[in-house]
Amino acid sequence: MTFEQLSIFVAVAEREHLTNAAAAIGLTPSAVSSAIRNLEASYGVELFHRVGRRIELTYEGRVFLGEARATLARAKAAALVLSDLGGLQKGELVVFASQTIASYWLPAMLMRFKVRYPGIDLKLMIGNTTTAAKAVLDGLAEVGFVEGSVDEPALNIRPLAEDELLIVVGPRHPWARGKPIAPAELVSGTKWVMREKGSGTRSAFEAAISNLGIGPADLTVALELPSNEAVISAAREGLCATVVSGAVAAPLLTQGLLVKARFPLPSRQFAILRHKQRHSSRASLALETICREDKAAEVQNRDDWAL
Repeated sequence: MTFEQLSIFVAVAEREHLTNAAAAIGLTPSAVSSAIRNLEASYGVELFHRVGRRIELTYEGRVFLGEARATLARAKAAALVLSDLGGLQKGELVVFASQTIASYWLPAMLMRFKVRYPGIDLKLMIGNTTTAAKAVLDGLAEVGFVEGSVDEPALNIRPLAEDELLIVVGPRHPWARGKPIAPAELVSGTKWVMREKGSGTRSAFEAAISNLGIGPADLTVALELPSNEAVISAAREGLCATVVSGAVAAPLLTQGLLVKARFPLPSRQFAILRHKQRHSSRASLALETICREDKAAEVQNRDDWAL
């Protein structure tokens, strides 16, 4: 059994389509088919049902898939160690970031990293805080970037930067008139459009209002939507309030398409996640250094303005 055979098997198993798998890994369909047949013949086990022109995993194939993935993950971990020895000349870094960070803060950091280390392949996956934490736990990503709280003993979470959290409304909403909002009005004064459960933005807002004695169930949530763009688009209609990062709202506030409600929320931290028991590659440490350089520059700029 070779690593190439394992890689081919996983590619076919995940897609249950031989031609699509061949295209994804850069081989011909005949080469992929031959590798699968040789693997099955070597061990006398049928890994796929051939149903007409389709293929499906057998029970044995489903069991073997978990072992194959684990073996390839260990091989990838070994490759990370070797890439360290190569002085960041070659390698791969897989990053998982929550939506707000991936769209508005992290891209600049990734570009700076790529300029310094052009031989390192960067792969970015995007979800919410919960899925980012799970990806790091499962070994699908080496590091995660989140803006929400993470309660997972196996993960190390370290703050990187500060982010402003805002309540925003459309220009026709009563809160757009600029009067201060009392805590009780969060419950009685509006309906809400919110990000999905598991979103860092939503969890940070719920943590902030819980300190005021307001629970998530006290809010009237008219809509739950899966992206920042969706919630601010809904809020622009003027019927509901929403909560977003200051970076997300800034362009629309400038254009007058959204209005900041006069209710202060505490800032939150952007943070980096790592698995406590896994090796931290030099590439991931270099990316973290670049992120911290940005934070240091931001602090210096604030100090310069203060002078």
